[in-house]
Amino acid sequence: MAELKEVDRIEITIVIDNAIDLLLPNKAHVRRASLSSGPWRGRRTFIAEHGFSAWVKVSTQGHTESVLFDAGLSENGLAHNLDLLGYKVNEAHAIVLSHGHADHTTGLVGIFGQLGPRRMPLLLHPDAFLERKVVLADGHEIMLPPPERNVLQSEGIELIEERAPSYLLGGLLMVTGQIHRSTDFETGFPIHYARRNHEWTPDPWIHDDQALVAHLRGKGLVILTGCGHAGVINTVRHAQTVTGVKDVYAILGGFHLTGPIFQPRIAPTVAALKEIAPKVIVPGHCTGWQAIQAIAREMPDAFEPSSAGSTFSFTA
Repeated sequence: MAELKEVDRIEITIVIDNAIDLLLPNKAHVRRASLSSGPWRGRRTFIAEHGFSAWVKVSTQGHTESVLFDAGLSENGLAHNLDLLGYKVNEAHAIVLSHGHADHTTGLVGIFGQLGPRRMPLLLHPDAFLERKVVLADGHEIMLPPPERNVLQSEGIELIEERAPSYLLGGLLMVTGQIHRSTDFETGFPIHYARRNHEWTPDPWIHDDQALVAHLRGKGLVILTGCGHAGVINTVRHAQTVTGVKDVYAILGGFHLTGPIFQPRIAPTVAALKEIAPKVIVPGHCTGWQAIQAIAREMPDAFEPSSAGSTFSFTA
């Protein structure tokens, strides 16, 4: 069985997130998008939206490779922000989708023309292609269209559907695959449904939710989530089990703790995060302001705010 190798350096750039703050200061491990000199009028700046995407760059023995993780909600946001960052999607080794919801996949449409002649590998769980919806208490429905298999294939993308862990860049990155649920408080999304065999059925577990993991030499795991529908604690424990690495250095991404269904999970989640004790924690996207405030209050030395255009750099 393949194993996750150690890396000398990992950089995670938040390409798309719900928030942007151009006045955040740089620190030793984070470089922020900032206001530059010159007039503001007509300036191109980063797009923030209800979605998530990250550019992940790993280096070892002087060799560097990149992958794109998720694609945001709008058709143009991903392409726009990648251009501002100077990243070229055709130079990525692969694209990884955390799950099939539209706020993590729609931006693929805007980069099709930039992929070039090479068939771009795209890793995802088979359930990412399910048609989904959320049914609210008042009966209103929010449709969650999945990526379209035929469109992706016609645009030169090579689909790699996998439920088990996958390894990229010669074992320098791991995609968790379907995450084992082990906690008693991360109990899924009860109002979430999927269409299977032409019928709508409950789909609370969202089994296609997966994360990206690197092993920073001498420091531990760096874990990147999309929405964290599996539960961020389930995700961390699964990564620890699969890799055999106990230490967790950094956790970044969406933890899905916003809204009345999920707010009761904030306290046990934060308590478990404190036990895991990452050196850096960057909750973004669907974590929600109450959970972000709780994490910032309880883990002040580790907490960093997420913001589109920020690059977090971790070195062995």
